[in-house]
Amino acid sequence: MTTTTSGKARIQMVDPQTIKRWMDQGEAVVYDVREQNEYAAEHIAGTTLVPLSSFDPSRIQAAGSRKIVLHCRSGNRCGQAAERLAQAGYAGDLYRMSGGIIGWREAGLPTKAGG
Repeated sequence: MTTTTSGKARIQMVDPQTIKRWMDQGEAVVYDVREQNEYAAEHIAGTTLVPLSSFDPSRIQAAGSRKIVLHCRSGNRCGQAAERLAQAGYAGDLYRMSGGIIGWREAGLPTKAGG
């Protein structure tokens, strides 16, 4: 796990298998920052679409004790989203999925079309 600090937020890279486990255990809220057409073509069930092109940090809700995870196609855009959250004053831990949905697929984890 790689950790960086931006303002008061700690941003950590986490592998897809760990995020899947967190999701299965109800420990994470996962936000997809790709665009609508990418999400419609393929996405991870249970994620919430918040496209980077219109990213508004106020749409990322406090998750109580659950972890906030951001993901994108390959792992780059979710870093930009995490930085925007940190700049907007988010002070908790943020998690980025390493490899994005590509890494998720390569790990043999399920995706779905539509939405």
